Amino acid sequence: MVEATIEPPAAYAASPVTPINLVLLSVFVFIVYLRLKPKAPPTLPRAPPPTVFRTFTPPELFPYNGQNGMPVYLSVRGRIFDVTSGRNFYGPGGPYANFAGRDASRGLACGSFDDDMLTKDLDGPLDTLEDLDEEQMEAMHGWESRFNEKYLVVGKLVAVGSPEAEAAKAQQ
Repeated sequence: MVEATIEPPAAYAASPVTPINLVLLSVFVFIVYLRLKPKAPPTLPRAPPPTVFRTFTPPELFPYNGQNGMPVYLSVRGRIFDVTSGRNFYGPGGPYANFAGRDASRGLACGSFDDDMLTKDLDGPLDTLEDLDEEQMEAMHGWESRFNEKYLVVGKLVAVGSPEAEAAKAQQ
């Protein structure tokens, strides 16, 4: 019996350049490129503008009601709190929105969201709260301490034409 050996043609010799090897090499090069390509530097969020403690009159406080991109401030017993982080409650459409940009002392003390709890004449004297009873004063102090724990005090509310308002206007 004669054994015949069949030799592969020269074209089919073990060549590394085959279509599958070219595809695998391309995938490998692409993966290496993705790993080594420079990444964009991370960007930090912009810090909010610094808040400066200042003296406000009721008309100066009024625009800080969360509309037109403004922060949300409200006053309790002459202290102005930045409640912007609680915009869902104090900003436009929130349940306490009528207090935004206003003195909320009487409304919080009485547990009322009615507009008649707010000072109508922004150029008039501040509400002295003298007619509140002990329970209402206690409720207002509770709100004030809650705001102290949670929000930043950004200012002081004074009446229009008071010496403090005039001094603050002179400093600006």
